[in-house]
Amino acid sequence: MADSTLFRAETGVKLTLGPPTPIIAGMRSRVSRAALVTAAAAALACNEGLRPSAACPGICGTVTYQGSLPDSLKDSTAAVLIVAFATFPATPADLLHFQPPVPAFVDTGGPPRRYVLQVPDGTYEWVVAVWEKKGTLGAGNADSLLREVGFYRDGSDTTSHGTGMVHVTAAGADSINFAIDFTKMHRICDYFPPCP
Repeated sequence: MADSTLFRAETGVKLTLGPPTPIIAGMRSRVSRAALVTAAAAALACNEGLRPSAACPGICGTVTYQGSLPDSLKDSTAAVLIVAFATFPATPADLLHFQPPVPAFVDTGGPPRRYVLQVPDGTYEWVVAVWEKKGTLGAGNADSLLREVGFYRDGSDTTSHGTGMVHVTAAGADSINFAIDFTKMHRICDYFPPCP
């Protein structure tokens, strides 16, 4: 009985332990995927696939809104636009000589909005937001159809019209930011007195 066991001995079978099974995926495959993605991005960059954003094509910035367009003006509003003047207008007729020929149109309220004025290189004395009433605009009726609702002002500028000089180069002039305030709409004749 000394030779008897509960289990019969088996011959010819050898049990060996294999390598341990990883609990987390091997890092080698992740590293090689990251290397592949990096190599693909580099290849695209060499082929103009990844380009930096273009510089501002003139005068760019953000307008914020203070106050809202009065309900009494909603039906009579033609547009709210941003324009630039190379020299501050000296007469009401000069108001029709703004840049660019097609102004930047903006909303009448809401969250801050980016604007772009595609103007030629140069110096601009007045970048202004204008509320325009519906009608046919001309030099003789500018005061009845236009209101200044905001403008860019250099922080050290104390003039009434905020001549914040903006110098536009080939790289543009970015961050020309200001507020549009419909609670402080100014008649054009405020800048060309006397007001009728």
